[in-house]
Amino acid sequence: MSNPTSKHTPQPVSSKTTYALAGVALVVVALIVVALYMWNRGGSNQIRNDGYGPAHDPAVTVALDSDGAIVLGKPNIAKTVEIFEDPLCPACGQLEKTHGQELAQALDQGKISVRYRLVNFLDRNSGSKDYSTRAVAANECVAQAGDGPIYSKFHSLLFTTDQPAEGGSDHNNQELASIAKQAGAGDDVAKCITSGDRADTARGHAETALKGLPGTPAVFIDGKKVDTGNDNWLADAIK
Repeated sequence: MSNPTSKHTPQPVSSKTTYALAGVALVVVALIVVALYMWNRGGSNQIRNDGYGPAHDPAVTVALDSDGAIVLGKPNIAKTVEIFEDPLCPACGQLEKTHGQELAQALDQGKISVRYRLVNFLDRNSGSKDYSTRAVAANECVAQAGDGPIYSKFHSLLFTTDQPAEGGSDHNNQELASIAKQAGAGDDVAKCITSGDRADTARGHAETALKGLPGTPAVFIDGKKVDTGNDNWLADAIK
């Protein structure tokens, strides 16, 4: 007896279905790559010392060096953490979110000083095409006033809750001045920011700091590069 003939005719898979499946596969591969990268890199991005906030001890001061470095800390501290950051850099923002409060507590305790070297290579990725430079200038305006806790709060705001997205819109000088006022800065600091008078100086400082820098964020302690993928990099340094 012959087998019954099936009336079902297989239909070819549509090109739309093929593209959709290919898209799903690419997403899965990308997620695996990201997961492997994070696994190999280490670091959980879990906020350290959450709730501490920025440095708040009045004995913490801030000074603007002639090369544009912004030095935050109590006088005569032997151990220095040097941090290279671009104000638009998402990874720099994540570093500040994860370790900023831990750094602040160590500053208040007199265990470290922090030397910020701000750079501007992401100007081209900002909506205004000069945000990083203007943000560096704003940092210098706040720093030269000399109040450590105010600078610490301003820096924290600028790199965390108020950091613009790379490739999107950014803050104009009036908005940068408003953030400085929110941190406690006075009218003279706000005027320094809104005038844009420090822009050329800040650009020179940022470009100098960029020389030989492989990328941001980059952290050095006593001149040695730190693996910030290790959650305990700061805790290990101040034991």
